[in-house]
Amino acid sequence: MWKMASEGGGKESNEIKTQFSTREGVYKLLPNSEYSRPNRVSFNSQGSNPVKVSFVNVNDQSGNGERICFNVGRELYFYIYKGVRKAADLSKPVDKRMYKGTLPTCHDSNVLTATAESVSLLVGFSTGD
Repeated sequence: MWKMASEGGGKESNEIKTQFSTREGVYKLLPNSEYSRPNRVSFNSQGSNPVKVSFVNVNDQSGNGERICFNVGRELYFYIYKGVRKAADLSKPVDKRMYKGTLPTCHDSNVLTATAESVSLLVGFSTGD
């Protein structure tokens, strides 16, 4: 008589898998922030494109005074940052820029002139601009 794994006939494991492999490929559990990122780059085409992150504090009456800016490939995103415990809504950036001829490699904000309505951002590109 055959016993099923649920009846104790197989190896019992209460472990929740975060990744597994099949013939089709490898499946991984992604964090919400990575899964919901707009325009995800496919895993095979990821190169060594530089990714930079910068933060700026603005005087905002709503209490959401921190902003985060980061680049992914040729795109530059600007979001309201709510801290590490609450994920930002990545489908609603404050601003998004896409560059056609070059990659943004670094960026920094002018904290002296930053307001809730406007943040001056200096962007450096792979072409030296």
